[in-house]
Amino acid sequence: MGDLELLLPGEAEVLVRGLRSFQAFRRIQPHPYSRCTSGHPMYTHPFGGRWNKQHENLEKLNMQAILDATVSQAEPIQELLVTHGKIPTLVEELIAVEMWKQKVFPVLCRLEDFKPQNTFPIYMVVHHEASIINLLETVFFHKEVCESADDKVLDLVDYCHRKLILLVARKGRGDLSEEERFQDSSPMQELQKQAEVMEFEISLKALSVLRYITDCVDSLSLSTLNRMLTTHNLPCLLVELLEHSPWSRREGGKLQHFENGRWQTVAPSEQQKLNKLDGQVWIALYNLLLSPEARTRYCLTSFAKGQLLKLQAFLTDTLLDQLPNLADLKGFLAHLALVETQPPKKDLVLEQIPEIWDRLERENKGKWQSIAKHQLQHVFRLSEKDLRQQAQRWAETYRLDVLEAVAPERPRCAYCHAEASKRCSRCQTVWYCSRECQVKHWEKHGKTCVLAAQGDRAK
Repeated sequence: MGDLELLLPGEAEVLVRGLRSFQAFRRIQPHPYSRCTSGHPMYTHPFGGRWNKQHENLEKLNMQAILDATVSQAEPIQELLVTHGKIPTLVEELIAVEMWKQKVFPVLCRLEDFKPQNTFPIYMVVHHEASIINLLETVFFHKEVCESADDKVLDLVDYCHRKLILLVARKGRGDLSEEERFQDSSPMQELQKQAEVMEFEISLKALSVLRYITDCVDSLSLSTLNRMLTTHNLPCLLVELLEHSPWSRREGGKLQHFENGRWQTVAPSEQQKLNKLDGQVWIALYNLLLSPEARTRYCLTSFAKGQLLKLQAFLTDTLLDQLPNLADLKGFLAHLALVETQPPKKDLVLEQIPEIWDRLERENKGKWQSIAKHQLQHVFRLSEKDLRQQAQRWAETYRLDVLEAVAPERPRCAYCHAEASKRCSRCQTVWYCSRECQVKHWEKHGKTCVLAAQGDRAK
């Protein structure tokens, strides 16, 4: 591993071997061997101690994987995940928390008797999806990781498709306006805003994961290939994405790109430069349209032809200079413009289908309200002691030297998002650009800050 290590090799292997899938929607489960003093079974919940511990372990693995990738050396986290067959486990956890966010989290936000003063425990669950997709984005660059996903790659393709649909629907709205960001709101409303912005970033990472899957298109199963090309028609969806470019926008007459977690103004001299996300879309299109296995199986209907020919307007000399391989795609489109389209195929195909989302939805249909109420009572109403203990674990997980090493840029002010140079003197985890911003942000940050400081003193 690199010079800055969060995990020793032996520690990383222990954490990877311990990864497991949790039943995120099961209301309560009696522990088979534990009983309380009254003799009745003790109950566990899905986001209890073991889940919290796994979330912390995933964060450590995630940060170590980024550190390893940054220094361009051997990547032991990726190798361990493949060796111990944990990629399917990560995919199942990813989709479970995605469903929790869609089915349970909105119910929690609507419950009138739920007015928590500290929403960080819920935030950790909301953030869990971002942690997993970020880890997958880091390791899926290697083809053997995609191969090790086995049949769960079908579920991952469906997951990425759902996120791409959200991106197309957003059409550039990836951040909150200044007015929305600073208006007074309850802790739960603030959490909903954070979840909305986080969803956009998750969707962008899902785009990168999908592109890495297309790198393996010639070795994917027929079911996966059919899912990508026929069921979801990903080439046409990617054209839509390229047209709308939701990671680009005009603000005050200036071009901005969403990079490194925020909107950044692009200098006029850089505006012709291909940004990373547009590049991911072009590479995915190249793989899906020009790889031999995909070309023989993609049905070029009149609709698909019309959509794909829109790409010709984007294939400028400037773009071809940056991605020379797209010259082959330009030739393919020129040929496509001259050929007759095909009628939709009506072959009888026996294929595998993804099962994680459907299984979870089937098992918990009609139970979302009761699940939310149970988790309200038994999961998210923590005592001061529990919060202090959790704050201590967070402080141990998010080491400042590691966070600074993996950060893509200088820290930002927690209140106004300007470049920051000062930390909160008490918890040492939140940054501010000025004393004035710290005072304005204290009402929201204060309780978490106090708990983190108490956790440090308790060590």
